[in-house]
Amino acid sequence: MRIDVVTLFPEFFQSPMDCSLLGRAIARGIFTIAFTNPRDFTRDRHRRVDDEPYGGGAGMLLKPEPIFAAVESLPVCSPREIIFVSPQGEPMGQQLFQELAGLAQMVILCGSYEGVDQRVCDHLVTREVSLGDFVLTSGEIPALALINGVVRLLPGTVGKEESLKAESFETHLLDYPQYTRPAEFRGWRVPEVLLSGNHQAIAQWRHQQQWQRTQERRPDLLADCDQDTPAPGNSRYDAGDF
Repeated sequence: MRIDVVTLFPEFFQSPMDCSLLGRAIARGIFTIAFTNPRDFTRDRHRRVDDEPYGGGAGMLLKPEPIFAAVESLPVCSPREIIFVSPQGEPMGQQLFQELAGLAQMVILCGSYEGVDQRVCDHLVTREVSLGDFVLTSGEIPALALINGVVRLLPGTVGKEESLKAESFETHLLDYPQYTRPAEFRGWRVPEVLLSGNHQAIAQWRHQQQWQRTQERRPDLLADCDQDTPAPGNSRYDAGDF
């Protein structure tokens, strides 16, 4: 997959792209990423990318010219989406990540200031995506979350792909509690079933814990789930992307 990020602050992404899961995926050639700054497509000596909104109002808006020029300078791979990260967009979720992971190219536009000229959304953007019902200083933060959520689903990114099938939201259930050594810490014991070696009993316990945790924390998810459906994968559950 090719990912292009149109951003006024390309340096924001430098550290996340150099380390952990994303850095390894780039090194393996699983995806490529490029950053394009709209300021490079301005024509005035101040490299101005924003202006006052027509009709008045607080703040400044990103102008359409440099954004269109920045996106139109990019190579085109098909299929692709041009995504604007915005509080007005559809919420990020696992289903969205799965859909976007099938693209050849993802172009992400990062907003700043009070937003962007509506003509960008009407005539350039193919999809608006939101990190949640809140406002952040700029679009780089949700863009990074979007990149991470999509890239980790690309084949070869996660070392044990079975773990992707058993984690939160893949089955409309939250993840089960997990433990590691030591078996006892400060008097707190790991549940005995996990030490039993009985994989069937472990699978049943984990599925029960998923239901209980989801019912307590996110009961809205249970409308799309069948309690009799077993947890995905086989009797072994491995997780961890880092």
